[in-house]
Order: sequence, then structure tokens, then C-alpha cells
Amino acid sequence: MYDFCEAGVRDALADVVAPGAGIRLCHPLGDVEGPEAFYDTAYAPLLQAIPDLERRDYIVMAGPTKEGRQWIGCAGYYTGRFAHPWLDIPPTGHQVHLRFHEFFRMEDDRVVEIQAIWDIPELMMQAGAWPMAPGLGREWHVPGPATQDGIVAGPYDAQASEATRGLVVDMLDHMKRHPSQGGPEVMEMARFWHERMSWYGPAGIGTGRGIDGFRNWHQIPFLNAMPDRGRDAGGTTHHFFADRAYAAVTGWPNMVQTVSHDGWMGIAPSGTRIALRSLDFWRLENGRIRENWVLIDLLHAYDQLGVDVLGRMREFNKARTGFDPHTGRQAA
Repeated sequence: MYDFCEAGVRDALADVVAPGAGIRLCHPLGDVEGPEAFYDTAYAPLLQAIPDLERRDYIVMAGPTKEGRQWIGCAGYYTGRFAHPWLDIPPTGHQVHLRFHEFFRMEDDRVVEIQAIWDIPELMMQAGAWPMAPGLGREWHVPGPATQDGIVAGPYDAQASEATRGLVVDMLDHMKRHPSQGGPEVMEMARFWHERMSWYGPAGIGTGRGIDGFRNWHQIPFLNAMPDRGRDAGGTTHHFFADRAYAAVTGWPNMVQTVSHDGWMGIAPSGTRIALRSLDFWRLENGRIRENWVLIDLLHAYDQLGVDVLGRMREFNKARTGFDPHTGRQAA
């Protein structure tokens, strides 16, 4: 996918993805089955919009879950010149980046399940077409690991990987104690997180630097909107695995909570119970988390709240004089 071409990518997907593989894609792409449907639904329209499309991974790691399932986790971005509309997002004519987190479950050397989130709001922002509230954090081109070792080399180190996985699971257990069991102190964040941590959230939330940045720009608004976070695990899944200093979790969904109190991301509270899909990576440094990459399927969250973000974007773009979002051209 670095030198992306239709024939080569179709052949590669056919080689590695099982014919009946379940493929779960972010909203509005939806769920498909098998490599051909994966290409036709996800890659064919993107390649038409970005004819010089290329893929750049900055994290590739793998490992078993506690239950013994084998997962590969990849993070990076698709890039190229945005020449034609995609999902009615107007093209810019310039190079763009579309961040991805993709997880692949393996059986007998074939991919049997994929869970993937592409940061579609990020592309909308680059096109000047994001119709929702601005994020509180920093919106930017999220970097890869500071240590530049995200393509984790073998052989697999089971002992180091299990220590990494255990620390992240312990951190998340402490995180869920607030607010139901006490104030921020019950999370013991300084024990788990480096003072110069970076929390790289999805576009629409943005990046927070340091523990205060994470709390101010993500956690506090999140908990104000959904204080019942973590109280009900019904219908959720969590697949944790680690590879040396890197840990990852995938689930579809892996959180369920109610939007209440102060509302979330500019949306008024509705009392609606929503499921969140979050695909995450962590990098440890000297026993604490220094970087955390997080993608949430925000368009799916908005959809559950009755907000059609892409529909709003189409209305928003009517303000572009003479612009037809379906053709990506100025009207004659």
C-alpha cells in the first residue's frame, strides 16, 4: 500500500484475508465480509479521491491476548493529493493525511477479523468542512513514536510484553474508579503516566499534553457528559495485547455509557445510551506511559445521538459559492 495500485492491493488482500473474514469499519463505511468487499467499500472510493494514495505505518506490533487470540495492531496514516470528493468531503487539491488504527486477528496465518477506524473528521477539518464544535485539544498531524521504534522487531519477548500489558490494564482499572469511587486521586495517574505524556486523541477532541492536558481537554468533559462511564460492561469486548514497550486494545464496542448532564462535544445532553468504539495504543518508557494514541469512531457516536455529521457537512458546504460537493467542481 506504500506504492498503492488496485491490482496489487487486491491481490495482497486476497492472499492474507480469509474469504469469510468479518471486517468492521468505522461509520459510515460499516461492516463487510471478505477481501473483495473490503477493497470495494473502503479502498476503491479512497483511491479514486486520492489517486496517488500511499500508506505509512508508524506502529506495527503484535501479540496474544490473555485468552490466546493472536492480534496485529497497526497505526499510521494514508496520504496523497486530495483530488476528488470522498464521502462528499470537498477535495483540497493538496496533500492530506488520514490517520488510521487497524487491528487484525490471525488464525492459521490468515486474517479472520479486522477492526478499523479511519479519522474521517481529520480529513474534513483539512478540507475546511468540519460542521461540528471545535475540539478542546490541539488539532494537528499526530506524530509517530518519539523513539521511532514503533515497527516492533522480533523475536517476541513474552516477559516484557506481559509486563507492559499488565501495567496498562492496571492503569485502566484505576482510571475507572473515578468518579464512582472518589476524586481524581483514586486514579493514581502520576504512578502510571509520565509527566511529559502526550495523549493523541481523535480529531474533534485533539491532543492533550501532560496529565493536566489530558484531564482538561478530554477526561473532564468526557466524565461531565457521561459520569456512568465504566459501570456497565454489557455488550462490550476488550482484546488487550502487547509487544515489548507497546500495548494495544481493540473492541467493537469497548465502552457503553449515557450522554447526560453537560452533554458532549457541543451536543446537548439527551439521556441517550451510546456505545463507543475506541482503538488504542500505548508506549511505555521507564515503566510509565509516555505516549497514547487513541481513535474513537466519533461519527458513529454522533449518529447514535441523532446527528448526521456528513449530512450537516453537505449543508455546510452550500455556503461555498458555486461549489457542488458531488462533483468537487465549481458550477459553470
